[in-house]
Amino acid sequence: MAKDRAVGIHDLSLATTEFVLPHTALAGYNGTEIGKYHLGIGQRSMSVPAADEDIVTMGAAAAAPIIARHGTDRIRTVLFATESSIDQAKSAGVYVHALLGLPSATRVVELKQACYGATAALQSAVGLVLRDPRQQVLVVASDVSKYDLDSPGEPTQGAAAVAMLVAADPALVRVEEPSGLFTADIMDFWRPNYREAALVDGEASITAYLHAVESAWKDYTEQGGRPLDEFAAFCYHQPFTKMAYKAHRHLLNTCGYDTDEALLQRAVEDTTAYNRVIGNSYTASAYLGLAALLDRADDLTGRPIGFLSYGSGSVAEFFAGTAVPGYRRHLRTAAHQEAIDRRRTLDHAAYRELHERSFPTDGGDHPAPPQTTGPFRLAALRGHKRIYERR
Repeated sequence: MAKDRAVGIHDLSLATTEFVLPHTALAGYNGTEIGKYHLGIGQRSMSVPAADEDIVTMGAAAAAPIIARHGTDRIRTVLFATESSIDQAKSAGVYVHALLGLPSATRVVELKQACYGATAALQSAVGLVLRDPRQQVLVVASDVSKYDLDSPGEPTQGAAAVAMLVAADPALVRVEEPSGLFTADIMDFWRPNYREAALVDGEASITAYLHAVESAWKDYTEQGGRPLDEFAAFCYHQPFTKMAYKAHRHLLNTCGYDTDEALLQRAVEDTTAYNRVIGNSYTASAYLGLAALLDRADDLTGRPIGFLSYGSGSVAEFFAGTAVPGYRRHLRTAAHQEAIDRRRTLDHAAYRELHERSFPTDGGDHPAPPQTTGPFRLAALRGHKRIYERR
């Protein structure tokens, strides 16, 4: 295959949880001024998984519409990106592979590097398709963002999955070369194996993120990337939506531009629409931003979009993609809005109960209470094995 042939995102679909907690309920419980949530971090609500939902059920729900539209014959690889893995050995993608009925002649791998993992999966998928244009790669990014109750990170929680079909001659976005890369060993955010909730040094993480933006952009320009003023919009990783604005302001200043609030709004506002009401979805976050941008923006045909993917610890990448002609015919705007609107509102007590719920670890038979109305559910933990059902 010629290296300059278009490869990129052929289809994109998102899923989130059964429940939602408005930030007004959190503020009412802890006495926080609501402006600190709505304006300070830019969040309105956060998705909360039901007792029978997890990264597998969300990932399968996100991918199922893609399979329904395109079939399975050309899918030879599934790359599952997550930092809230359910098993230290088995890929969550193997469960998704079974739930979706994908062919046995498929490679399935789970990738991890904090919130950057989905971009690693996307770039790996592009490489596979460049090598063999007959195949398609299913990329699934699925995460549950969880922090300790009453901790500073609690308001930034969320959960969602994005599935992307990567193919030659894509219908949505062509992924371009080059990439700007950056890695630094820093403990800004981490989750040891013995903890369900992540640990975060908030100030250090913001500083590390901004340094990664600057460094990845510097490498991107040194690799011959586009100038800043060519981009129509920018999809940043959004641990909270205000971080996208902080990141872009820093990039503008790094490139010698004065901060123009109107320019800032045009560059990132559309990308924050879904993250604002879903919360942080870790690996899925930047691509929820892309989904929101494509669903909401005026016609972007032929216009470059900048992507800045950041994963704490830390790894970052800046790259460009271009919306291809006719992309709007292939969007799932109504389905995406329905996935968000169908969530049932929790009160604060019910949220705390779900937050603290976990399966026993004794290897017994532990059914999960049926709560989700979605197409897939985690039915039980039985003999240390997770049992999933497709409705």
